[in-house]
Amino acid sequence: MRIDPEGRTAQGITGFLGFVTLNLLYLLLCLPIVTIGAATAALYQVTIRYSDDESGRPLKDFFPAFVRNFKPASLLALALLLPVLLLLAVAVFWSGSATVVGGVAMVVSIIAALYLFAAFLYAMALTAVYETPFRQTARNALLLPMAQPLRTMGILLVPAALICITVVIPMFGVILVTVGFSVGAYVTAFLFRSAFARHTPGA
Repeated sequence: MRIDPEGRTAQGITGFLGFVTLNLLYLLLCLPIVTIGAATAALYQVTIRYSDDESGRPLKDFFPAFVRNFKPASLLALALLLPVLLLLAVAVFWSGSATVVGGVAMVVSIIAALYLFAAFLYAMALTAVYETPFRQTARNALLLPMAQPLRTMGILLVPAALICITVVIPMFGVILVTVGFSVGAYVTAFLFRSAFARHTPGA
């Protein structure tokens, strides 16, 4: 028996293993915490490119993308993720309050945190696709969740679903660690491309 390396089965296995390796590389580079922005931007760069008729080489392009995006992505992550953490802390604080004001403050904090987290994801994708100044990228990232509410819901739904399934079914954590983030990024890549195309002249 001979296996054709160009056959669909062999290519499917190769693609799957590529996404597993990409997922592990992403998690490894996220471990220092301060590199989460650069790692996420690099992941988006290779998956967005791959979602366009499977062009590019995700594994070979990941490290160059990480280096290219390190400074802008790290600054944007600091500017957007730090407020998210502060808002979540505020939500936890007010969750212990039995008053109406406390309940409203908790809900507002959670909504604001979700909005800024969506802005963070947009900022990483924008950094991956475009070479624009920090202020312009940050401004676009803050405006896109409001300009593209349906696509934003889809972009947020992917990581939310992964986390919720893992909480309910702990064994799903194995899938999350092996392919969850890379496949999730690939799925959201189509939403990012669609959102950006609506705001790109001539697209």
